[in-house]
Amino acid sequence: MRYADIVVDISNKNLDKVFQYRVLPEMEDRICVGMVVNVPFGQGNRQVAGYVVELSDIPALEAGKIKDILSLKSDAETTESKMILLAAWMKRQYGASMAQALRTVFPVKTRMKPKEKRILILQASEQEAKETGDLWRKKHYRARIRLLDYMLQQKQADYGDTLRLLGVSKDAVNALENAGIIKVVSQEYLRNPLDFAADMEHQNVLNSQQAQAMEEICEEWEGLDRPCLLYGVTGSGKTRVYMELIARVLRQGRQVIVLIPEIALTYQVVMEFYGKFRDRVSVIHSRLSQGEKYDQMKRAKAGEISIMVGPRSALFTPFSRLGLIIIDEEHEQTYKSDQVPRYHAREAAIYRGRLEKAHVVFGSATPSLDSYYQCEQGNYRKCVLDSRYQKRPMPEVSIVDMRAEIRTGNRSILSRKLQEEIQVRLEKKEQIILFLNRRGYAGFVTCRSCGFVLKCPHCDVALADHNNGTSVCHYCGYIQEQTRACPQCASPYIGGFQAGTQQIEQVVKKMFPVCRVLRMDYDTTRGKKGHWEILHAFQNHEADILIGTQMIVKGHDMPNVTLVGVLAADLSLFTGDYQSSERTFQLLTQAVGRAGRGERAGSAVIQTYQPEHYSIICAAQQNYDNFYQKEIAYRELLDYPPVSGMMGILGFGKDEQQLATAMDYIRQFICRADKNRNYQIIGPTVPSVGKVQDVYKKILYVKDREEDRLRKLKDQVESYVQINSGFRELHIQFDFHI
Repeated sequence: MRYADIVVDISNKNLDKVFQYRVLPEMEDRICVGMVVNVPFGQGNRQVAGYVVELSDIPALEAGKIKDILSLKSDAETTESKMILLAAWMKRQYGASMAQALRTVFPVKTRMKPKEKRILILQASEQEAKETGDLWRKKHYRARIRLLDYMLQQKQADYGDTLRLLGVSKDAVNALENAGIIKVVSQEYLRNPLDFAADMEHQNVLNSQQAQAMEEICEEWEGLDRPCLLYGVTGSGKTRVYMELIARVLRQGRQVIVLIPEIALTYQVVMEFYGKFRDRVSVIHSRLSQGEKYDQMKRAKAGEISIMVGPRSALFTPFSRLGLIIIDEEHEQTYKSDQVPRYHAREAAIYRGRLEKAHVVFGSATPSLDSYYQCEQGNYRKCVLDSRYQKRPMPEVSIVDMRAEIRTGNRSILSRKLQEEIQVRLEKKEQIILFLNRRGYAGFVTCRSCGFVLKCPHCDVALADHNNGTSVCHYCGYIQEQTRACPQCASPYIGGFQAGTQQIEQVVKKMFPVCRVLRMDYDTTRGKKGHWEILHAFQNHEADILIGTQMIVKGHDMPNVTLVGVLAADLSLFTGDYQSSERTFQLLTQAVGRAGRGERAGSAVIQTYQPEHYSIICAAQQNYDNFYQKEIAYRELLDYPPVSGMMGILGFGKDEQQLATAMDYIRQFICRADKNRNYQIIGPTVPSVGKVQDVYKKILYVKDREEDRLRKLKDQVESYVQINSGFRELHIQFDFHI
C-alpha cells in the first residue's frame, strides 16, 4: 500500500501538521506531490480539499486507523500545489524536513484579522434630508448641518476623514444616523504600505545599449529561455531595462517578482517602479507588520497587484500567472538563507521559473563568480551594459596606503587625501558618502598589554563597545558594563580596536564642524521607515555627508554624490572565507560606483592596509573581467566553487564531546561510502563562531568536482543520521553555498 501525507489548510498556523491517508490502488499511478485531492476530515468525515506533500510506503499509524483518499482533482493546478512542488524540491536539494520547506515557501501562513474602515452612506432621499436640515437650521445645529450638506454632495464618505475635514464629533454622526439620513457601515480593506508613493511620475527611455540588451533578453526568451545575466557597470541603468521587461510581461497578462537584497533599497526601487506601474506594485519586507504582510500576499493571490518587490521571501509570492522573476544585485549574500533549508534564491528562482514557465533575469555590476561561471559554461545568457547611462564617466579612484599615513604621523581615521577631498566637495556644495564595514561604536575590545580579548560568556565571539557605556554581543544580545581594567592582567589599556560608524561621525563633526552629517546603520534604521527617512533626507540635501555600513553602498542612485570614501577597505579580506576576495571586490566596486552618477564627475578614495591585493586594485580600476580571471584561477587551483562542488555538514549540540564524537562518525561514514575516492574531506572543525547561546557547533566540508555526487552523499548521510540513536539530541544540517 502507498500512503500520502496531506496538508488540509495551507493558511493554518500549524502548517507543519500533516495527516496521512491511504492511496487507493487505482490512484497509485496518477498521484504525485503537489496534487489536490479530496479527503474525509475530522470526526464527521466532512469532505475537504488537501494537498499531497509527501508519498511513502510506510504507515504512520495502524493501517486500520488511516482513512482513504476519496478522489484526485487532477485537473486542479493551483498556486498552492506549485509552491508545494517547490518545497519538495527544496527538501531534496538542500536537506530539510518537508515541514521546514513548507514554512519557507508559505512565509505568511497565519490568518490575520481583517482591517476595517467605517463608511458613511447617504440613506434618506434628498427631499427628506433637506426637510430635516431646515428643522436643524432653526435650532442652530451647526455641526449637523455641515455634515448633512457634505453628505448630500458626496453621497458616501470615509468616517474618520469626514470628521477631521469638517471638524465635527461622532455626536453629529449619531444624530444623522438616528434620523435615518445616513447609515454607518464597516468595510474590510487590505493594507497598502505604498500610499506614500502616490505622487511619483516616471519616464523610461532606453539608450541604444539598453535597447540592445533588451532585444537580446527577449531573443533568449523566444529561444532556449535560459536565465539571463544583465551585467552592467554601476550607473549603466539596469533598472530601466528591468522596467521595459516588466511592461512586456504585464502586457501578456502575467505577473512579476522583483527581488532586492536589502530593505534599504526598497524605497528607491519601489518609488521608481511605482512611478511607472502605480497601483499594480506592492512590497513585502521584514519591517512590515504581520497584518501588512498577510494583506500583500492576499492581494497578490487575488490578482489585485501584478508586481511584488522585496527581499528573498518575496520569491514565494502566490502569483497564479507568474511570468518573470528579476533578481537585482544578484551577487549579494542576503539571497542565501541561513535557516534550514539553506537555499539560494537564485537556484530557487530558476526552479520556480521552470514550474511556472516564467522567465528569470539576474542583474549586477559585480556578478557572483557562480553566475559568471554559468555564463562561461553556456548555462546562462550574458547581456552587457559596459558604459554608464548618458555616457557619464566612471569615477576616478585613488588608493591610499594607511601604513604610510601612520609612518608620516597621521593617526586619524581619515587619510590626508580624503580630508582634502571632503573639504573641496563641501565648498562646492556637493555630497559625500563615507562607508565603513562595521556597526556600533567600536569593534572588539582588546588589552594592549597582554592581548586579552573580551568575549561573550555564552558565545565564542568578541563583545563590541557601544557609546552608551555597554559592551554587547551581536549574536545573542548579551550586555555588560564596559570594562575599565583587563580581567586578565589588570592593565588599564583596554578598549575598542576598530572604529565604528558612531565614532567616525564624531571625528567628522569635529574636523568639519559646519557640515551636516547623517548616519545610516543598524542602530539608526530600526523603525519601519528608518531607511526611507534617512535616504529621503539625504536625497533632499538635508545633509552633506552620509556615514554608514554596507546598506548605503548597494544600488542607491544619488545624483549629487561626487565623493565616496571607503574606510578600512580590507576588513572583509580577513574573514577566513574562500570568498573573501570576491566579497571585497564586490563591496568596493559597488561603493565606488555611488560617486558621479549625476551630471558632475565623481571620485573615490579607498583607504587600505593591503594596497597591493588584486581585489582592491581591480575594484579601483572597475575591472571585473581582470578580477574574474585571477579569482577563478585561485578557485581552480584549490578546488573551490564554482569550479568544484562543496558541501558543508553542520552539527549543533549542547554536549561538546557528544557533538565531536558524532561528527567524527559522519566523517568515517563518508570515508567508507567513498569507494572511488572522489571526495576531499576537511574537518570536522570549529567554525568561525563555535558556540552561540550555549550550543556548540562543528562543521565538516566535503568537496567533489561533480556536485550531483555530493547531493547523493547528502541523502546517504541523512539516512545514516536518522537510523542512529546517537544523533537524537543533535541537529545536523547541510549547506551547499558555504
